[in-house]
Amino acid sequence: MPAVPPTRLKRLVLASACAASALALTACGPLGQAAEKSTPSAPSSPSGPYPGLSGSEILNKAITATKAATSLRLRVTTETADGPVRGDLSVDTKGDCAGTLQMGAEGGVELVKTGDTVYMRFDEKMLRSQADGEEETQAALDLLLGKWVREKADAADAKDFAEFCDLDSYLEGFQANDTVAKRAGESTVGGTPTVVLTESHQGEKATAQVAAKGTPHLLRLQVTGGAEPIDMTFSEFDEPVPVKKPAAKDIVDLD
Repeated sequence: MPAVPPTRLKRLVLASACAASALALTACGPLGQAAEKSTPSAPSSPSGPYPGLSGSEILNKAITATKAATSLRLRVTTETADGPVRGDLSVDTKGDCAGTLQMGAEGGVELVKTGDTVYMRFDEKMLRSQADGEEETQAALDLLLGKWVREKADAADAKDFAEFCDLDSYLEGFQANDTVAKRAGESTVGGTPTVVLTESHQGEKATAQVAAKGTPHLLRLQVTGGAEPIDMTFSEFDEPVPVKKPAAKDIVDLD
């Protein structure tokens, strides 16, 4: 059974982030054109988190700190013409990862990558969407439903999924050179106090939340106002990725 290349989800994660190109993301993707001239960043706040720093200075600190992480958990949600798209992945700089992807009407997959091996477990909707005809569909369900498919990371059916385990690809577009982010109060993400920063660009609004205590990681990025709104949260920085190899009895080796 050919696996669905999930490049659309990855494109959405990266390109939708780039939609906020004023948010220091001007280097990535087709939306990464030079930002329109914007009002300079609001003056620094004399009190509260990061006293004396402007919104752009806080954002640049957050981007630098986040890009320095050796691992993190990324959760992303977006709405597309093909339906809701969801991702929840823990990824590290070694290329290991574990998590789930839900791709609208195409279905979902659980993903584990350790070393050069990828394990994928497809749900019934995904298996049905990839099979042609009743006989092939039933064969796919009989063989693969509830089982993990094991393949080399560079195999044709696995390499697109393996690309989701490249932490650098999620962060490479973030550049610490913002000049226009503005403070917009304080909030929380997962119970962690945050500083809220906002920018607007070509009809879209980007809202970033930066940890107000400890390492100034970027904890949430939302882009609204466009055709495909997106919401990303980042957590579990520098924690071990929970990679657990499936039991042998649950693995189907397509090779």
